[in-house]
Amino acid sequence: MNIGLTGGIASGKSTVSRLLVERGALLVDADKIAREVVLPGSPVLEQIAVHFGSDMLLADGTLNRKRLGEVVFADETSRKALESITHPAIRKEIQRQMHRYETDYPERLVVVDIPLLYESGLSEMFDSILVVYVPKSVQLQRLMERDGWSEREAEQRLNAQWSMEKKRELADIIIDNSGSLEDTIKQLDHFWSEKGLP
Repeated sequence: MNIGLTGGIASGKSTVSRLLVERGALLVDADKIAREVVLPGSPVLEQIAVHFGSDMLLADGTLNRKRLGEVVFADETSRKALESITHPAIRKEIQRQMHRYETDYPERLVVVDIPLLYESGLSEMFDSILVVYVPKSVQLQRLMERDGWSEREAEQRLNAQWSMEKKRELADIIIDNSGSLEDTIKQLDHFWSEKGLP
């Protein structure tokens, strides 16, 4: 069995994926893959530099994430251009890792953590979609505290994604992560036993 795990920025996806791994799930982390496909020397990084300009690279040849973020989160056309460059390579690597896990460990749950799962049109890849949910007010507060962003910057990041309410409506499984860690653990225990996972 595989599930796509998603939510919104600062909803606590990494906490939920860590708890699932502790129970025996195998994790494919799209954020980690997204960082790997833009390492120096990669064709994806070269395409970014060609499209957005060489000032998107730091002196050591690595991606200037902060600068690129400022550009793409302020302009939807730029964001879509970046996605058209990065998403095919990310998707290919996700599928490769999923296939390897499913072949080598057919009895284990494979969890694929993809922040923009719905936005990228990847729902069909999974048996079920698990959404880690928190209300928008909680997202905003956590983002401002975690990343030191102003309310405007945090709102920009939230507006670049589908709303939590829309994702919640489409979910097969919902983990409400707006309460305590104990609450989240209880919900995951219920999910694990309901699915009859070993």
